[in-house]
Amino acid sequence: MKSLKTFLSLSIITLLSILSISACGPRTLVMGTSADYPPYEFKDTTGAETEIVGFDIDLARAIASSLNVTLAIEDMNFDELIPALEKNRVDFVMAGLSPTPEREAKVDFTDIYYKASTIVLMPKSKRFQPPEELAGKRIGVQVSSTQADAAGKVPDIELVEFDKIGEIIQAVQGKTIDGAIIESTVARQYASANPDLDFSHPFDTGEEGSAIAFPKGSEYTQQFNRILQQLKQNGEIERLIQKWFD
Repeated sequence: MKSLKTFLSLSIITLLSILSISACGPRTLVMGTSADYPPYEFKDTTGAETEIVGFDIDLARAIASSLNVTLAIEDMNFDELIPALEKNRVDFVMAGLSPTPEREAKVDFTDIYYKASTIVLMPKSKRFQPPEELAGKRIGVQVSSTQADAAGKVPDIELVEFDKIGEIIQAVQGKTIDGAIIESTVARQYASANPDLDFSHPFDTGEEGSAIAFPKGSEYTQQFNRILQQLKQNGEIERLIQKWFD
């Protein structure tokens, strides 16, 4: 009889705990990103408070809404994103991130949700012809990016790695490096305000496009894939592309 009472007491406590958790509202999913990559994610300082905005942010919020979860955003350096997933510091990563064999060995990816090209950015006063004339040049890339991986395969190139895209742009402007290899949509965001920069030269990285990354075996990978497909079919992703890229 005593064990039955104990069992009933524990059952009631467990039930109350579940009800208490449910009353707290929807679960929070933490998104890791690197907010220096406009128009994917960047810091908007026009309001009273700094806010992280962009294409990835809007898309993540649309997915969170479909899942009925709360979205929290954690900003960090780009090269810290994959380790954060591996250590379960964040639930997923959106940062214009391209699946590569090296990354896929560490984390899981959704289907591609956006494809973009890569360019070589350079001062108009120091134009050169890539990829033939990249040899011997000091070229800036973001650390741990697919651009860094692809540029590293160019013979005799001198790679200079930076944490932030803004730092790369400043180095190109200051002519401490000869040029940079970055995604074309990101380059345009900076180059439009810097008419002395040339961003017309394509560079093939062999990447497929941007996808959402998860820890290995995450329950959310297939759920996000399903919602991404729905957002493609109902036109929401195309609307966000028009908003942020066009």
